Amino acid sequence: MKILLVEDDKTIAAGLEYSLQQDNFSTVVCHNATTAKKVISEELEELSLCLFDLSLPDGSGYDLCKMVKERSDIPVIFLTAIDDEGNVVMGLDMGADDYITKPFRIRELLSRIKSVLRRYHRQPPIKTTIVIENIRINTLEGKVYKNDEEILLTALEYRLLLIFANHLGQILSRNQLLEQIWDVAGDFVNDNTLTVYIKRLREKLEENPQAPTIIKTVRGMGYKVGD
Repeated sequence: MKILLVEDDKTIAAGLEYSLQQDNFSTVVCHNATTAKKVISEELEELSLCLFDLSLPDGSGYDLCKMVKERSDIPVIFLTAIDDEGNVVMGLDMGADDYITKPFRIRELLSRIKSVLRRYHRQPPIKTTIVIENIRINTLEGKVYKNDEEILLTALEYRLLLIFANHLGQILSRNQLLEQIWDVAGDFVNDNTLTVYIKRLREKLEENPQAPTIIKTVRGMGYKVGD
């Protein structure tokens, strides 16, 4: 998914661009309204979401939001240092989908982006049975079988396994896993806890947890399940 980021502070823009790309978003970055308007005119159909700073050197995020909404129904999130109810209401009335005040935590922003995108895109049909090597997941019953024998998982272990099962063949970074577990479970899971849960899952799923073939580590990138 491609995100248009319009932010005049180049340091902030570079940090946001890096974080978005680490989370597997592609980005188009503009530092002023003029360049952003050109992108909107020429590349709008390729965009999945827009992040607009409100205060720009040659215009306003409000103007960009209006331009986007007149042409397409894609989500817009405002980034701003102005924490004022009037500005919030004005932005939402113009069609913005969310409004986040600086300074903000990057994980909070990523969570809001994903939440907005979920509202715009229907989820694919849920598979009732997912098979990964000798592991079978029955999503209707919430049960997991290894070699046709049920194995007992905790709620969070099961959620983590479902995240992998719904992204077969994809490399998932630790940040992506943390974000999705937080989204689904509503619980706070830190990096150390994630390590523990992956270890426990491997002990229950793998024939040899020390040489895993189901939940594979991709050095420097994250984890991968399936080819």
